[in-house]
Amino acid sequence: MSSNKGIKAALIVVDLQEDFCPPKGSLAVTDGRSIAPIINDLLKLPWALRVATKDMHPEDHISFATNHPPPNNKPFESTITISNPRNSDETQTTQLWPVHCIAGSPGSELIPELDATKLDDIVEKGQDKRLEMYSAFCTPFLNPKIVETGLAKSLREKGVTHVFCVGLAADFCVKATAVDAAKEGFEAFVIREGTKGVEQGQEADKKLAHELKEQNVKMVSVDGPEVAKVRDQK
Repeated sequence: MSSNKGIKAALIVVDLQEDFCPPKGSLAVTDGRSIAPIINDLLKLPWALRVATKDMHPEDHISFATNHPPPNNKPFESTITISNPRNSDETQTTQLWPVHCIAGSPGSELIPELDATKLDDIVEKGQDKRLEMYSAFCTPFLNPKIVETGLAKSLREKGVTHVFCVGLAADFCVKATAVDAAKEGFEAFVIREGTKGVEQGQEADKKLAHELKEQNVKMVSVDGPEVAKVRDQK
């Protein structure tokens, strides 16, 4: 981002939902609620598009530990291997979680601290019970793709060139969304102060920054030059 010319940036607020936030969230990220003021300030900037995402799972979703028999049904510990429903050679190993973000439940709602009046759109994901879906763009299976949300199309229709991601959780849905933004051809960034991870601390931050860099995503600061270039477009 060497110049402001030609920059059209979008902000994606990933899964800032009740079930991902203390004190009552079934899959609460430590201090998850605390990032709302930073995100609200970011929403005031001159983005070409402001999108929030929401996990919206059916009760029988494959990622819920309770939907699997013991002993392989321990949330945060057990993993399962999922096959592409249309290509059994394509598989994904994924972690199992507590029941969360059931469609229509209070836990699936965006937290009230988020200024949703500034949002242009809300993208719902994770509705297919057969598939895990961390990314706001599509499920991990690519050959063929099973579910696409239309987010990439919306960004392109707005002429977006740069995508900035915030929200929850940094090391899962935020990371997957930012990585897919890069794969879709956008310059992709994660704003560190606008997200919290399941794993937290200095080492977790370093690990995440390294993983993002390997996938052509840059971790940046809310006060850094990348966000400043968006701010300066006013």
